[in-house]
Amino acid sequence: MKTTQEHHSDTRQERRLHWVIWAAAALALLTPLIAMQFTEEVNWDLADFLVFGALLLFFCSAYEIGTRLIGNRVYRLGLGIVLLAAFILIWAELAVGIFGD
Repeated sequence: MKTTQEHHSDTRQERRLHWVIWAAAALALLTPLIAMQFTEEVNWDLADFLVFGALLLFFCSAYEIGTRLIGNRVYRLGLGIVLLAAFILIWAELAVGIFGD
């Protein structure tokens, strides 16, 4: 059984990880906007940003909720890997259509 000090340490680390995940999502959303200022090859419109933002919001929220329900760190890592893989597959399908015609 964990001591109170160990539990508080885990809680602080988890909060830090959640902040890092949300900050990384915000940075990912800003990256195309910044890139559009320097090159013509990145040309997103409002719909692209809305879809990407919705995907980021959904998957970050799913991870947030999942980690609150799952106590085991290995399962949390597995959840993160599965959600990241699903995000990448969905984004790749929307961007270039990797499945079907």
